[in-house]
Amino acid sequence: MVGADQDTDEARVTAAIAAAQRGDEAAFRTVYRTVHPRLLAYVRTLVGDVDAEDVASEAWLQITRDLGRFAGDADRFRGWTATIARNRALDHLRRVGRRPAVSADESVLYGIADRADTAGEALESLATGRAMALIARLPVDQAEAVVLRAVVGLDAKGAAEVLGKRPGAVRTAAHRGLRRLAELMEDGAGGIGTDGGVTFAAAPTQKDVR
Repeated sequence: MVGADQDTDEARVTAAIAAAQRGDEAAFRTVYRTVHPRLLAYVRTLVGDVDAEDVASEAWLQITRDLGRFAGDADRFRGWTATIARNRALDHLRRVGRRPAVSADESVLYGIADRADTAGEALESLATGRAMALIARLPVDQAEAVVLRAVVGLDAKGAAEVLGKRPGAVRTAAHRGLRRLAELMEDGAGGIGTDGGVTFAAAPTQKDVR
């Protein structure tokens, strides 16, 4: 039943995207409410809490402007919006004179096997939102991979397209990050609220973000 529910939700979002492209404001709000919290969580891994809302708003400006040119389903839309958000985040970091928060050497990831069992267990924990506040403790390459896969909902191929990396490297980075998150959660890291730092902002209309 869970798989059927997920398929139904995917179809609903895909239909809402198509309707939003035709100018349906209610459909656009549905898309925004579905995508924005996850996208904001991803932006936070790149620029931090202080600037995340502003960078996410810049991303939504571009998403809204280019929405008519998008083609694909809900899954492709998540990858497309994540790519836009990442580009805006890196632009922001360059503007403020900070180095883009990217791992300097990812080559060590290629020789390490992915273990789906550990990742699956950590994904269940991430679903509660509690682990979001711990992601900042991860190396950025791991944090990006974890958020894109576990929070944004992309598969390894989709996340790899966003990051410009190999799917195997993304799977490994996500596994290592999830394993570390599981360790942190088992250690009982304090100060984590049930919201896990994910902000659910009110949805704007298309006019608001143009």
